[in-house]
Amino acid sequence: MAPLSRLALTQDPIVAIATAPGRGAVGIVRASGQGLRAWSSALTGRDLPPREATLLTLRDAAGAPIDQCVALFFPAPHSYTGEDVLELQGHGGPVGLQLLLERCFEVAAEVPAPAVHAEARPRLPTLRLAQPGEFTQRAFLNGKLDLAQAEAVADLIEAGTEAAARSAARSLHGAFSTEIESLAAQTVALRTLVEATLDFPEEEIEFLERAGARARLAGIRQGLAGVLARTRQGALLREGTSVVLAGQPNVGKSSLLNALAGAELAIVTPIAGTTRDKVAQTVQIEGVPVHIVDTAGLRELGAAQGPAESVERIGIERTWAAIGQADSILFLHDLTRWHDPVYIEAEEAIAARLANLPTERLVHVYNKADVTAASHRPPDGLCLSAHTGEGLAALRRVLVERAGWQSGSEGHYIARTRHVQALQRCGAHLAAADQHASCGNAELELLAEALRSAHEALGEITGAFTADDLLGEIFGRFCIGK
Repeated sequence: MAPLSRLALTQDPIVAIATAPGRGAVGIVRASGQGLRAWSSALTGRDLPPREATLLTLRDAAGAPIDQCVALFFPAPHSYTGEDVLELQGHGGPVGLQLLLERCFEVAAEVPAPAVHAEARPRLPTLRLAQPGEFTQRAFLNGKLDLAQAEAVADLIEAGTEAAARSAARSLHGAFSTEIESLAAQTVALRTLVEATLDFPEEEIEFLERAGARARLAGIRQGLAGVLARTRQGALLREGTSVVLAGQPNVGKSSLLNALAGAELAIVTPIAGTTRDKVAQTVQIEGVPVHIVDTAGLRELGAAQGPAESVERIGIERTWAAIGQADSILFLHDLTRWHDPVYIEAEEAIAARLANLPTERLVHVYNKADVTAASHRPPDGLCLSAHTGEGLAALRRVLVERAGWQSGSEGHYIARTRHVQALQRCGAHLAAADQHASCGNAELELLAEALRSAHEALGEITGAFTADDLLGEIFGRFCIGK
């Protein structure tokens, strides 16, 4: 299979099963390409009216029925891809769909009959199976979607929460792109102003001052800051945040995981070392995916090297590795052992290793509040009971707040890490532009270059300035048929 980045170099028509594998009420076979009308007529046995559903029976080469389908023909450019598109909606059985797909290839390979009617059925260029994301990539290449909207298609399909789905829908309908295009237009207008002054060096400073160039630049930077804040929220909705439960054995890590997930995912026993490996679960908190990892209890192991100790040692090593990669670490403490000198000594040893982490990543949580008197609880700690659920609501709020989620805010659009990074680069270029602008005519060319770089960073988001290898990476993650 050719690399996806080469798809822009070919105009071959493509076809694929567009519905998910398995059995269902309806299954769809989709084809796209230039000049598909003659092939569509040969396949269906009739000239389909544009954008009208037609019920018909698809037959094989011998005339035997394959399936009864609803056929829809969308002539270019009024289609999802901007090319001619044929959709066959049949019964959702995998065998039947495969037979429809094979019939598409058979008709495409048929050589037209000689004599005068050859022109009526021109042979179709090589029809091939679509690669992942190729339909949506063609929509992007043909100007039906920009790159941010195309990515939103995949994000809407993959959305794991209602908030993520609604945000992806906003991006698909252009909310994110509109804001980016507005910033780009303002940047281009300022670039035009600055570059025009380069032709009149004796008037450049006065001209820029009269045009309010510094004020315009400040307005662009302020607008960018607002978009970046909403984009970070959208990226959080899409990618979520990772949380590791850490602490000594039997402090209630597995119980807390089960309580947050609302299911018995991890085995809970009073035996130290029950959890030997990571147990992961994703929960939704205010629409944000929170990826929680329960880990082996942290403790010092003796010199014994039996099978049990070896397995637990590996589990502890993996715990520390998970801690190093997590966005947040819940350091769980057992309130029932809060005055045990041995327990406290072990807590201090763990705390010493965790001290190297940024403080904003570490959350101290005190468990078993249901069996502990209030006088024995830390006055400033987050106390809870994984058994009764006391304090879980407060913990959930802390988790999303630490991740940067702003509760109650509206108007998010789904975003990706690359969008955030592009906006951050744009912000850095605009900050440099502001410094050059403050230096007057001595750095006017540098000001123009900084604005050009800022404009290109914005263009990377919508695809105005995008390398082929990035397109291959983006669309290669789509499902086949989309």
